[in-house]
Amino acid sequence: MPGENLSRDEAQERAALLSVDSYDVFLDLRSAVGDTEPGGAGTEPRTFRSVTTLRFRCAEPGAASFADLLAPSVTAVSLNGRDLDPGEVFDGSRIRLEDLAAENELVVDAQCAYSRTGEGMHRFVDPEDGEVYLYTQYEPADSRRVFANFEQPDLKAPFRFEVRAPEGWTVWSNGVGELADGVWKFAETKPISTYITAVVAGPYHYVTDSYSRVFEDGTTLEIPLGAMCRKGLAPHFDADDVFLVTKQGLDFFHDHFDYPYPFGKYDQAFVPEYNLGAMENPGLVTFREEYIFRGKVTQTSYEARANVILHEMAHMWFGDLVTMVWWDDLWLKESFADFMGTFANVGATRFTDAWITFANRRKAWAYRADQLPSTHPITADIRDLQDAKLNFDGITYAKGASVLKQLVAYAGQDAFLEGARRYFKRNAYGNTRLGDLLSALEETSGRDMAAWSRSWLQTAGVNSLTPQVILSAEGRIAELAVLQDAPESHPELRPHRVAVGLYHRENGDGPLVRYARAEVDVDGPRTIVAELAGAEAPALVLVNDDDLTYCKIRFDEGSLATLRDALGEITDPLARALCWSALWNLTRDAIVPARDFIALVLRFAGRESDIGVLQMLQAWANSALVNYAAPDWREEGGALLAEGALRELRLAEPGGEHQLAWARFFAAVASSEADLQLLQGLLEGTAKIDGLDVDQELRWAFLEPLAARGAADESVLAAELARDDTASGKRHQVRCLAARPSAAVKAQAWAAVVESDALSNALVEATISGFGQPSRRDLLEPYTAKYFAAIDRVWAERSIQIGMDVVRGLFPSLQDSPETLAATDAWLAAHEDAPPALRRLVLESRDDLARALRGQARDIAAAG
Repeated sequence: MPGENLSRDEAQERAALLSVDSYDVFLDLRSAVGDTEPGGAGTEPRTFRSVTTLRFRCAEPGAASFADLLAPSVTAVSLNGRDLDPGEVFDGSRIRLEDLAAENELVVDAQCAYSRTGEGMHRFVDPEDGEVYLYTQYEPADSRRVFANFEQPDLKAPFRFEVRAPEGWTVWSNGVGELADGVWKFAETKPISTYITAVVAGPYHYVTDSYSRVFEDGTTLEIPLGAMCRKGLAPHFDADDVFLVTKQGLDFFHDHFDYPYPFGKYDQAFVPEYNLGAMENPGLVTFREEYIFRGKVTQTSYEARANVILHEMAHMWFGDLVTMVWWDDLWLKESFADFMGTFANVGATRFTDAWITFANRRKAWAYRADQLPSTHPITADIRDLQDAKLNFDGITYAKGASVLKQLVAYAGQDAFLEGARRYFKRNAYGNTRLGDLLSALEETSGRDMAAWSRSWLQTAGVNSLTPQVILSAEGRIAELAVLQDAPESHPELRPHRVAVGLYHRENGDGPLVRYARAEVDVDGPRTIVAELAGAEAPALVLVNDDDLTYCKIRFDEGSLATLRDALGEITDPLARALCWSALWNLTRDAIVPARDFIALVLRFAGRESDIGVLQMLQAWANSALVNYAAPDWREEGGALLAEGALRELRLAEPGGEHQLAWARFFAAVASSEADLQLLQGLLEGTAKIDGLDVDQELRWAFLEPLAARGAADESVLAAELARDDTASGKRHQVRCLAARPSAAVKAQAWAAVVESDALSNALVEATISGFGQPSRRDLLEPYTAKYFAAIDRVWAERSIQIGMDVVRGLFPSLQDSPETLAATDAWLAAHEDAPPALRRLVLESRDDLARALRGQARDIAAAG
């Protein structure tokens, strides 16, 4: 990655000097097909021709600047009709531009490389039928891998794309396209940033629909809709549901934003080997193809897909129409889209309980990120592109969305939405900073947004809120207060608008129900909730009822005792989810022992009606066992989880989604000979659980633990791949192969990922996933020293996406000992000058390891 970085200072200097009028980009993608395949490391990459004509103005004629391009070679460069020597002006990542005129035309003819890492122009060959598929992915700064440009979000311009593709292919871009004389020509876009331009090309399966909206003034907006996937996935593609959610979202956002969708058509492409969930390219949104479900999934998966569709749609306004100046204000689009995805899911689709998923799943991501040493304010200090790449994190997305949910409670929903409407209209097709949004919200809410922003957007860390209950002699509440604290590292106490709920057993011995609720502004270390004085003594106090604010919920001793006895009897599903989330935070914080959390899951998860909450509990229970349980209790704890999972699997409604969730969880924790024999029997058809359909995806889920424990060898996995000879099947097989319990297998997997760049991004991910198996930590012991010896080189030589995957995925977290912690500290001490992004990844993994060791110590202490 040397020379590829761009600093904020450089971007500011270039933006002050230049303004861009237009791009014309021609791509010749006919080289995507043919017999020549790169052989891996050291071979010449497969390339395509890219010709960019870039028209721009310079505020200081005679000044110098540069354009961005990452390409193996440049054939020709001309500036204002003057030919430049590519060997002199192009250094592999930048094109030097000197003696600029007031008005300029730059033409760059280059050979750009197809990507196998999901960055730039990604090329995928489908093993099922040999078809080739292309798509682009750029954020934050990979459009320069496809065409020469000024790669920063505040140099917007209209784009015109022309693409020559192999015969029989279809090509899509941001604008409407047509094929003329063998070339696909696309309508000029509105002014947009480079990172949201897009091209998708290949023999995709394409389905169409349309959306129509009549506005109050009588005008009609017609939006052509399209959705596409690989031909091999077409039998599984439920495009009707994708279009249903799309139309519901367009209705919802038109109702609330009062600004017509501005980008013409709306295509959605589900593409292979995608690094992200999705990307908001205007008119051509790209998604990971795993959102097309090859087997039976629970409603959680459909809800998650709907959320992503709506998240990306919200970006058409927050991010595409109005874009941040620089990546410091990434939250201006991502926090809003994350909030709006759930807001619209609840308000427009069948997923009316999506705030429960948000509270339980999305905020867990935020709480973890906000307690890492790399935590940062929502408005972050982004010095360069490497910083930007790492800031697509739980703070920018989930904490930001949680804080906006708090803002809605603080300022009011109507004022919040009216502020958003003014923000769009004032800044359409422009770039903004924090202050632009705050000024609009201050106008509409009458609240002091500067003070709110200082507390919530410009400081890091998460507060804890704990109830303090003082009872009178008569057994009623004399005083109820909310105590607020903050960690020493981030001591900010914030204003919280919260609901405090009181719960008791209905009729004395019935389920736990809320009998009193009060909203209060918590400010400072102690806030009295006067409204609840005199109420009967509660069995449970929930200090962030209805999940209005962003905080860690704590409990008084009486409430904690109630949860241990009766958590599953809380009737309200959101309240129940909030209690589970709080208990998981207490476990991660080494307050509740891991074995106690696992016991709660075993006792109450079978009663959980919300399938998303159930699946989260199963994941947390597994994490508690792997990371936080005392090492000498893991075998016993695993057996208890497997026994409990099998019991619930047999009790679950045949054919229902709870049965499917328990089947997958049973496979994840299966360990005994009997467990493995049952999985084997379910695969072979010699064992049966009424209603359980062991489809292809479930077969792979069963095969991984069998492979990891030596019960499914290479021949079994080869036979399964023959049965499922698809791109998805290949990823599953690679993961299972790497999971096998053999020193030679681990060495081969390590070499494939660390010593070679022959694997695509998807197969790197699959190999890393299979490599680290908790059941055989001994096989991973030799790789602690190898990891620290390799990561400098990997970071320097590989793309940033692969570098992130390797540094995060291969950290020796399963060697959870003080010695591994010391080795990590030694590397950090010896590499103070390492790239900040690399140090951040190692620091985060170190923090997770230290937290695991504290949790294990707590669990050991609980054992007595």
